[in-house]
Amino acid sequence: MARRRKRKSRRRQEGRRILECVPQYSISSGEDKPVTAARKFIHAEGIIPPAVLLVKRNEHTTDRYFWAEKGLFGAQYVEENHFLFPSLKQLVEKATPLSSASAIKSV
Repeated sequence: MARRRKRKSRRRQEGRRILECVPQYSISSGEDKPVTAARKFIHAEGIIPPAVLLVKRNEHTTDRYFWAEKGLFGAQYVEENHFLFPSLKQLVEKATPLSSASAIKSV
């Protein structure tokens, strides 16, 4: 029996592309839980939002978090709901000013 391919959400794909433009930091969780390690790293390094943190839990598992103005979120949630984050809206607007200008001129 053939396996069906999982449907990819356009909204999530767009969110993933947006998060690729954000600075990323890779850390190891060590003895702490991944969220605690991410919070400690943010405060120790003075990271300003927006940022993506890749926290290596063990040799097989890496957790992804998004550091926003309002706190720390799971990256998958942010990919699906990127329109709720003002800092990501600003990144999208800075990244694509030419495409919106060309769309206006072609009309």
